Amino acid sequence: MKKISFLLIGLLLIPSLLFISCDRGDDSGSDVVATAKFTLLKDYMVQNNLDIDQILTNTDGEKFVVGPPATADLVDGFLSSYYIMDIRSSSDFATAHVNGAKNVAFANILTDAANATKPILVICYTGQTACYATALLRMYGYSHAQALKWGMSGWNSTTAGPWNNGIGNVAQNNSNWTNSGAPANIVYKDPEITSLSSDGATILKERVEAVVALGFQGVSGSDVLTSPADYFTNNYFSETDYLSFGHVSNAYRIIPLNLIDNSYLGIDSGTNAKVVTYCYTGQTSAVVTACLRVIGYNAYSLKFGMNGLYNSNPSWTSNKWSASVPKSYPLFAN
Repeated sequence: MKKISFLLIGLLLIPSLLFISCDRGDDSGSDVVATAKFTLLKDYMVQNNLDIDQILTNTDGEKFVVGPPATADLVDGFLSSYYIMDIRSSSDFATAHVNGAKNVAFANILTDAANATKPILVICYTGQTACYATALLRMYGYSHAQALKWGMSGWNSTTAGPWNNGIGNVAQNNSNWTNSGAPANIVYKDPEITSLSSDGATILKERVEAVVALGFQGVSGSDVLTSPADYFTNNYFSETDYLSFGHVSNAYRIIPLNLIDNSYLGIDSGTNAKVVTYCYTGQTSAVVTACLRVIGYNAYSLKFGMNGLYNSNPSWTSNKWSASVPKSYPLFAN
């Protein structure tokens, strides 16, 4: 009789146990799957020379950005060596562009890249959005893509308005600008991404396409300085410059920021974290931001970088925008 009673109780408990087990499995299982997808993506990028430092400088030693030629007699040869995408508005492109450029909407860069028979050069107003586009193109398979440093602002003084208007000194005498040492890094968990694929190459393709569809993601220096606690800020300066130039209060300094050495784990992967990277010109930070977005972070590039925060800072000169930066190279109109 006792054996029968225990058997009946066991049979009655089985559905409840199954329900509890399945319920927990659904919750934790989704996190496990999302983390597993990230691992597939991470492993593929590392194994195929697509880590963040290799997007900044490819395996052939080509940086993500290239400056205008040193002298006017080199312009024609420089431009003819590239398939040129100008991602500015159609009206600004029609008013002034470089010889041989094609006007391409940012949303169409991946589609248009398939037409390229030469390395791709991306041009925008200041170089920031072009660097963002270049990083995405490199991750999509166009490893020799580059952006024009300073954009059209650096090509000719008549098209320099965006950079002339972008510099500023909002950090000067700001209580949220400091010369203190960097806070100790924290180790966060991996980002979580979703995909129906179990193939790293396919996941990367999906992620790049999704980031392109969102467009450039930037934030102003004044917004970050006003409420630094609203952002997870990473300063991409050298340690010397971090201390001597000053920096946003509580800004981390996570460099290198790579997958292979797990240094990326210093970045807050929380759903609500707004990760802001800033550099000197906003161009390196644009590349880093694109990479972080692809691997699952809620990332933003600080527009104009140090030039927008504290252009008159007496401690630096390299990569500093001034009226002497623009060249006087030819412009074409439609």
